[in-house]
Amino acid sequence: MRFDIATLFPEFMESALNESIIGRARKKGLFEAHCHNIRDYTLDKHRRVDDAPYSERQGMLMQAQPIYDCYKSVCEGRNPHVIYMSPQGRTLTQAKALELAQMDEIFILCGHYEGVDARVIDKIVDEEISIGDYVVSGGELPALVLIDSVVRTLDGVLSQPDCYEDESHFDGLLEYPQYTRPEVWEGERVPEVLLSGNHANILKWRKEQSLITTAKKRPDMLEKLTLSDDDLCILHNELGDFLKENV
Repeated sequence: MRFDIATLFPEFMESALNESIIGRARKKGLFEAHCHNIRDYTLDKHRRVDDAPYSERQGMLMQAQPIYDCYKSVCEGRNPHVIYMSPQGRTLTQAKALELAQMDEIFILCGHYEGVDARVIDKIVDEEISIGDYVVSGGELPALVLIDSVVRTLDGVLSQPDCYEDESHFDGLLEYPQYTRPEVWEGERVPEVLLSGNHANILKWRKEQSLITTAKKRPDMLEKLTLSDDDLCILHNELGDFLKENV
């Protein structure tokens, strides 16, 4: 899988992409990431890529020409899926990350300043993606979040598939609580079931705790699921009063 990232800060992107799990996967050749400096494609002798918008809004807007020329140069002879990181886009989810992981090539446009000339978005962008209902200073951090969420699902990046299949959001629920040594900390013990060695009971506990955790922290997520009678029984037995007030 290949990512091409059009950005004003390629050094920042390269640094982050070479760290931790994603960095190791990149070095192993499990995916490619190529960072392209949009300033390299401007026609301005001072390497400017922005100008004032045709409105009374304050700030500067990224110009279409250097972005489009970057895209044409990088993607010549290829047809990658083009994503613009934007607060106006659909929110990134685990399901979307898995969908993108099936693609061979993705070109990511990182905006900056007050955004990007709409004409180049209309011309090259296939979809806009947001990482949440808030605004950050540029598209670089959102692009890194997207790449990380996609790459960690690729074969060989994590030690085995259940490293991500067993996490929050994969099956529509939040992850169950996790514990490590020591068995007792500040007077609080690790749940006895996790020390029992009974795999079936541990799996049952995990499912119950995932349901309970989701109901407490993200009850909105339960509305999207088809819960079994057993699931509903668990919720009402454990959280009857809480559910009446919050779900």
